[in-house]
Amino acid sequence: MAPSRFEVLVTYDVSTETTEGRRRLRRVAIVCCGFGQRVQNSVFECRVTAAQLEALEHKLVNIIDESEDRLRIYRLPADRDKAVRIFGLLPPHDIREPLII
Repeated sequence: MAPSRFEVLVTYDVSTETTEGRRRLRRVAIVCCGFGQRVQNSVFECRVTAAQLEALEHKLVNIIDESEDRLRIYRLPADRDKAVRIFGLLPPHDIREPLII
């Protein structure tokens, strides 16, 4: 039996006033791309297992500077379609569906 998955929303605000801050911003985005899809500049929707969520959190916390940056991870309810209202352009694909490349 496959591990259960749930959806999380990852949001971040990384200070880009320094070269190191811009580097952190790129690294955070790269990590998030490995777990989900970008829905806005600093917002990702991810469909993960509990182990993947732990790995995602660990990687991101080790990148950010907690004295300058902000990171928030929201676990979305199972009935996401009732909780999320989307206006404007939709993401390139639904993260709940398989992605065939």
